[in-house]
Amino acid sequence: MADFELEVTEEDAGERVDVVLARRVPNLSRAAAKALLAAGLARVDGRAVRKSHMLTLGDRVVVDSLPSLADFHAAPDPDLPLEVLRETNEYVIVDKASGVPSHPLREGELGTLAGALVARYPEMRGVGYSKREPGLLHRLDIDTSGVILAARNEEAFDRLRAQLKGGQIEKRYLARVVGEVIAPRVIEASIANDPRNPRRVRVCTDPREIKRLGAKSAITEVLMSSPAARGSLVEVRANHAHRHQIRAHLASIGHPLLGDALYGGPTLEGARHHLLHASEIVVDGETIRSSDWRYRDLDL
Repeated sequence: MADFELEVTEEDAGERVDVVLARRVPNLSRAAAKALLAAGLARVDGRAVRKSHMLTLGDRVVVDSLPSLADFHAAPDPDLPLEVLRETNEYVIVDKASGVPSHPLREGELGTLAGALVARYPEMRGVGYSKREPGLLHRLDIDTSGVILAARNEEAFDRLRAQLKGGQIEKRYLARVVGEVIAPRVIEASIANDPRNPRRVRVCTDPREIKRLGAKSAITEVLMSSPAARGSLVEVRANHAHRHQIRAHLASIGHPLLGDALYGGPTLEGARHHLLHASEIVVDGETIRSSDWRYRDLDL
């Protein structure tokens, strides 16, 4: 079975195959795309082609074996402050500050939540999805603040991961958005990596596009909305949030986050990032809430 397949769209047609692969395949560099083509591991309509091969509309590109991302242990960072909201023998719930990455992208990188966790809880080393994400059950964007759940051992990780998949763990968020939002409402639309911009995701509703881009089902529930300066303060629930799901879903219904230029939100004087906060999580029937959100009363 192939690791990745794509169908050439109008926006891809007439471009080199290595360029399209680097744009469409998540986390694949141009150099890696060229190496795959040279090794015959990426084919167009079943044929091995050169990196300079020009694609036409409807071509099917198949990648047999994607290179695995280099994995490494998160570097312990005892100097990074760690705000612990709840600690048990099985897990910890922490309050991540905006501007702090959930995990490192480079070996030896400091200033990440993962590094702060493994410094304080060394037993987390090697627990979880990868070495660079010790114990982390989920992530938050670098500019999103709020609650994150991390397991302290492999048994707890497996138990909590099963609960996440089964919907027994509830995650709620607060967001400041443009316009007056009607609530309650449910946004149900699939999410895919945007082939034009790897920094974004795309909300997909057309079945053909969902299939072509390999979009994942996604549901965001808007539970509450109240008037706020320059828009609304909304509370949403997204227990299985994919990358940028809440940001993209809210933008898709005409209510982008304040400060979220990537999805059409207005830039804000005095705010250096989008206004989204993971406000609470329910684990084993207990609700753990984040500290007061610093932006909720901002006069914007």
